[in-house]
Amino acid sequence: MSEIRFDGQVAIVTGAGGGLGRAHALALAARGAKVVVNDLGRAGEVVAEIRAAGGEAMASTASVSDRAAVAAMVAEVMETWGRIDILINNAGILRDKSFAKTPPEAFEAVIDVHLRGAWTCSHAVWEIMRAQGYGRILMTTSSSGLYGNFGQANYSAAKLAQVGLMNTLAIEGEKHGIRVNALAPAATTQMTEALLPPGTAELLAPEKVSPGALFLVSGDAPTKTILTAGAGVFAVARIEETPGIALGPDATPEGVAKAWNSLTAQAIDTPVRAAWAQTAKFIEMAGRGSAP
Repeated sequence: MSEIRFDGQVAIVTGAGGGLGRAHALALAARGAKVVVNDLGRAGEVVAEIRAAGGEAMASTASVSDRAAVAAMVAEVMETWGRIDILINNAGILRDKSFAKTPPEAFEAVIDVHLRGAWTCSHAVWEIMRAQGYGRILMTTSSSGLYGNFGQANYSAAKLAQVGLMNTLAIEGEKHGIRVNALAPAATTQMTEALLPPGTAELLAPEKVSPGALFLVSGDAPTKTILTAGAGVFAVARIEETPGIALGPDATPEGVAKAWNSLTAQAIDTPVRAAWAQTAKFIEMAGRGSAP
């Protein structure tokens, strides 16, 4: 297999002043990409690292949820380098508390950075990628969003929402050469350090996640895929649906209860490609009938 390279490509990495974003930015630059290091604090330090290693980079301190600031960042990139091939939506914050104790402002702050930030940055580069017939967008989801985690209702909601955003952008971008995926990392960062077991910092170094991120933004990347990664281990997470059972137009709650064991025992059906495909399946099954 040939080496994955990004020569001539331009990548924006948000939240790239440290942790996962820094690791992604350095790895992209090492493989030839021109990198926009976006971070509210330490963007300049990472740019200096990239340049010292012989790479090209520029710093951006735009807040990812500020539409005007993001638009200005994208305009500067286009003026300087003339294209944008890759966007890694990595910026994030934590405001952990149990659901009962989470104030509304803690929910809003997390949604603002994770979800609104991913939406704003993706929207800002979308038409550029459509026009050039090529683009790679990577969302950063989380096992907390996929599976839940105590004290992270706000974070979990924001992270799973990025999967929904990925699903639709992958469908809409397909005919324009835009592929959209999600990465669920397990890594020691400033944001997660207090949550991880003692003694795992080196094992869970952010650099051990970046190979997955780079594959998902490469020319041969899949689309609409959730890759989980940590400690050099990689797995694919899927949202799956059983074939289903048609209970008829007069279905009752009792009928659902009676069919429950049969429903849960079914083998997983072929993946549902889009919401309309699920609807079509329901209509087709209702027409021919199916019994538990």
